[in-house]
Amino acid sequence: MNIKEAIQNRRSIGKVKPDAVDPKLIEEMLEAATWAPNHKKTEPWRFFVMTGEGRNVLGQAYADIALEGQDDELAGELLEQFRSKHAQKAFRSPVIIGIAATPSPDATWIEEMAAAHAAVQNMLLTAHALGLGAVWRTGDPTYHEKMSAAFGLNAGEQMVGFVYVGYPDMDQPQGKRVSFQDKTVWLNS
Repeated sequence: MNIKEAIQNRRSIGKVKPDAVDPKLIEEMLEAATWAPNHKKTEPWRFFVMTGEGRNVLGQAYADIALEGQDDELAGELLEQFRSKHAQKAFRSPVIIGIAATPSPDATWIEEMAAAHAAVQNMLLTAHALGLGAVWRTGDPTYHEKMSAAFGLNAGEQMVGFVYVGYPDMDQPQGKRVSFQDKTVWLNS
């Protein structure tokens, strides 16, 4: 698959089979991530690969965050059902890769975040090229302090998302984009 084809055809695949994924394929995704561009060669990323019961780290963080702000009336069986519902979000795929940005004091914060995001894109393109389905999930819980604590992040580190990976169990959606011509200004002399 050439790079243009991979970029134009890759889509988020949110429904995957529960089948285990060969760890060598996950390693290929991680290797691709490390080749993302990064200012001052800081390589500002950390990866957390979760499989099997290891996904409970993410699931419990989802549940703990969802419980914030809930009435204290949730108790007993209702509390357990609530926690279980939110914890199950971590079991939608057989492999989840958490990505954290680890900004260096030698580089600008926004550039470090951009580098971590580029690493995620490299992972997604590699998953697609390997025949895997993947989706990059974010949202408010990703950036919550309880999520950072669940993964043992240090001050200044930030989760940038979770890549859910597996073998596709849905048809590949068709993509459509607005032409670059509609979003480009050429500044010529």
